Amino acid sequence: MASKLDLDLKASSRPIWLVKVPKYVAQRWEKSEKGGHIGKIRIGKKFGKPDISLMMDSSLAKVKLKPEDPEIPEEHKFQVMSAAPGTMMVYSQGSGDKLAIEGKVVERLECRPVRNETYMEMKRKQIELAHKPSKVTKHLDKRPVVAYKPIARHKEIVEYEKKKKEMGKKPRMEKEKVMDILFSAFEKHQYYQLKDLSKITEQPVPYLKEILSEIGTYHQRAPHKYMWELKPEYRHYKTQDEEMDMS
Repeated sequence: MASKLDLDLKASSRPIWLVKVPKYVAQRWEKSEKGGHIGKIRIGKKFGKPDISLMMDSSLAKVKLKPEDPEIPEEHKFQVMSAAPGTMMVYSQGSGDKLAIEGKVVERLECRPVRNETYMEMKRKQIELAHKPSKVTKHLDKRPVVAYKPIARHKEIVEYEKKKKEMGKKPRMEKEKVMDILFSAFEKHQYYQLKDLSKITEQPVPYLKEILSEIGTYHQRAPHKYMWELKPEYRHYKTQDEEMDMS
């Protein structure tokens, strides 16, 4: 097995053309059969300059990637570009990760279509497709067989209402047990809102308010507005006012 550092230099002196082709040409070449005929290259001179053209296979030029795609021109011209600075080589990787130099780039060319009638028709259709709206309004003469029907009660709403109904039917705990939970909660914090105490005890709000009115004080003024606190006789702490009276 060859090392990854092995490099085959047998074809390093082979001259290679580096050609840039339009995207639509490259796409047709990819669709061609492996080893199949894709066209002919004609090499000549015109006014002392290279005259190179490509004649694509007519059947390949008519290949459509999409039904709406236009035909592409068969004839293209190769324009010789300025040579790239430095030396450019073409590499390949074979079996066993062996690298090989396939040749040295001696010419850099650009493939351009001949501006004939086929080319102008292709550009016109490309512009039309580019400006074609992706979504269109369509009039329906008949109602679709599978029509969308709005859902009156979504799954999430049904589950929420079911849970709410079950919570409402939950039996009340004994008063003493509820009071024990409340006293335990007020040992951690001095003030609570009713909604928080309802979550802690998991009891209906009317029943909870009934018990709180016996053991607690509801504040309607700042700084503890709309909050509950234990009555003085149930507190395990002393307020600031009580401490001042004792002093």
